[in-house]
Amino acid sequence: MATVFHGIRAVLFDLDGTLIDSAPDLGAAADKMRTDRGLPSLPSARYRPMAGAGARGMLAEAFGMGPDHPDFAVMREEFFVNYETRMTEQTTIFEGVPELVRQILERNMTWGVVTNKAARFTEPLTQAMPLFATASAVVSGDTTSHAKPHPAPLLEAAARLRVPPEQCIYVGDDERDIAAGLAAGMGTVAAIYGYLGAKTDPAGWGAHAAIKSPSELLQLLANA
Repeated sequence: MATVFHGIRAVLFDLDGTLIDSAPDLGAAADKMRTDRGLPSLPSARYRPMAGAGARGMLAEAFGMGPDHPDFAVMREEFFVNYETRMTEQTTIFEGVPELVRQILERNMTWGVVTNKAARFTEPLTQAMPLFATASAVVSGDTTSHAKPHPAPLLEAAARLRVPPEQCIYVGDDERDIAAGLAAGMGTVAAIYGYLGAKTDPAGWGAHAAIKSPSELLQLLANA
């Protein structure tokens, strides 16, 4: 493990469930669709485990609707519009993340974000939160022609940082994050404090390491 994290010059992060807790706003956007239709509101805890799956997860929880449903595309856009109006109302930064970023910079390392969230959401969201002012790259789900688990977004971020992929680590709370990081030749860290579904087993993802809090990443870097 120490070998994997030795000589690291950049840390890349997933966004939702890794750096920020956006589940309350995602859930509220989906729940509004229910109440607009006269359906009872669902507890926010129902939506939280599905937050990592974005619109697909929210619509599945709110309406039992999958991508194969004939109304899925229309419902997804309605969800997107709802979410755009409230992206930062209840979204918070996970405890320990600001200190983690500060110490990454103090170590003369650079950092960035690679998310499957579309740029129409990523850009205004990160611009509204001071944390991201020091991020040297923000790559969205539609920045390249492929989204995670394809390695293309991670390789794009590494190119923007001008750091070889093997000198980057990628931290994420979804199996797709780890698959993308491994395919890109990066060290990988599973953030198991994020949005893990009930049937998810991070031990099977093949990550080089796992952390239960953002602060544990600092220990990994220190040990290397």
